[in-house]
Amino acid sequence: MLRRAIKPVLIITGVVAGATLLGRRLGYNFGANTVVRCRKGHIFSTIWIPGVKLKELDLIVARVQRCPVGHHWSLCVPVKDADLTSEEKQFAREHHDIKIP
Repeated sequence: MLRRAIKPVLIITGVVAGATLLGRRLGYNFGANTVVRCRKGHIFSTIWIPGVKLKELDLIVARVQRCPVGHHWSLCVPVKDADLTSEEKQFAREHHDIKIP
């Protein structure tokens, strides 16, 4: 019985780790302080770990979650670090959503 449960857990863990590594190679900073942009253009930081969600609806490359800057629900996508100015990075660090994944 325990053997049956271990295999799916290992597969899911491998997929999550692979997606995270692929995203990092593409220039995204997945983890505890990922910078994201909502549909209205607001920038903020959030916890973004592919495959791990407790506070939003995941749509593979985007999420529907609450924007702490505009105080609205919106489709949010991660932003590559190279696409941000130092002012935008600072603003995002100052505006973080709630601390659970």
